[in-house]
Amino acid sequence: MIELPLPRRLQAPSNLLHMFFRPEQFIARHAAAAPIHQVHMPGSSPWFTADPDIIDDVLVGRSKLFIKDRITRDLALVTGNGLLVSDGEFWRRQRRLAQPAFHRERIAGYADVMVEHAERLASTWREGQVLDIHAAMMRLTLDIVAATLFSSGVDRAIADTIGSSLDLIMARFSDPTYAFFPWLAGLPLPKNRRYAEARARIDGAIRGIIAARRASGRDEGDLLSMLLRARDDEGGQMSDEQLRDEAFILFVAGHETTALALSWTWMLLSQNPGAWDRLRAELDRVLGDRPPTLADVPALRYTDWVVHESMRLYPPAWSIGREALEDLELGGVPVPRGAQIWMFQWAAHRDPRHFPRPEAFEPERWDGDLARRIPRFAYFPFGGGPRLCIGNNFASLELVLVLATLARRWRPIVRPADRPRPQFSITLRPAGGMRATLQRR
Repeated sequence: MIELPLPRRLQAPSNLLHMFFRPEQFIARHAAAAPIHQVHMPGSSPWFTADPDIIDDVLVGRSKLFIKDRITRDLALVTGNGLLVSDGEFWRRQRRLAQPAFHRERIAGYADVMVEHAERLASTWREGQVLDIHAAMMRLTLDIVAATLFSSGVDRAIADTIGSSLDLIMARFSDPTYAFFPWLAGLPLPKNRRYAEARARIDGAIRGIIAARRASGRDEGDLLSMLLRARDDEGGQMSDEQLRDEAFILFVAGHETTALALSWTWMLLSQNPGAWDRLRAELDRVLGDRPPTLADVPALRYTDWVVHESMRLYPPAWSIGREALEDLELGGVPVPRGAQIWMFQWAAHRDPRHFPRPEAFEPERWDGDLARRIPRFAYFPFGGGPRLCIGNNFASLELVLVLATLARRWRPIVRPADRPRPQFSITLRPAGGMRATLQRR
């Protein structure tokens, strides 16, 4: 079938409709059309790429020639000027201040907390229980990030407030119309009102925790204590405003993306009983009847492959955006200053040149250290370059330990009829949740 090109005046609305209603096919088609090319949409004409070499050039080779894209910068209205959205010297200072809180040795100390919370959840489940497994993973990862970030400073009521407020905020930003019609945010719409109220609640909760910790002066051994104690080269500290912004980002990124990765993993394991059997065999061999510990992680190789393969097919962060600071060439194509560059993990992770049978869930493909044999940005669930996700080691450890803890005792089954479609918003959420039936191991 020959596709006739649409007139230029019809391309933008047509592309927007395709992006809304068939995002998987739209992204894949445009990513395969050329290494990089412009896609016309109402209010924006971003450049699409899933080419590992071009992405490497943007995120690493010439990273100083790019800043965050407009959509990401708009998130500052919610998150404040934290690591996710800030740029330039301010970002570099904040990164230096926050980095010690994410050293491997520090993160390793949170392993027991992760397992403890997963064990607590597993003890409440019942044979044959039907639940929204995505909602369960969101609650679990929120509890873990609250315990590791704020330690004893977050009781259940505060965590509930933060969790429900984050859900409302994410619902507002899950509506893609705001990305193309930002003026909608200024209208007195019910969604905007609920968003403002949720933002005020979470802002008040986090500021209250910071104020209480400053007043006590105690070192709780958590991430907040590390951030409070951090000093830059001139001896400066983060202000309460900066602490609030970074804590907000850590709350959102520290539980949203991890919960998504776990949710999609349960769905994929339900569809692939052979992979489930291999996972179960490894857990029986390595753990037996006990929960995992940090020392077990190197032996949980197949568990780690399952996590890698799940994030290949369903990357929680499905795209990354940058804006060009000057005229330049990418992949031999002239790209003007101000261009919005959209780089798609969703498409790159499905490139058959690097992943044979790209739509298949095959954890064993990661045997033999596949990540070192493919281009650096053929697989990049945590981004890359100087702005590699600061919490990538935290998330990787949590994913393996939580999956091993829960799968040792339970098998959540997502039936084909309940398989949700992916919702391409800020993150890759299961539209409408994910219904699962619990089966005891």
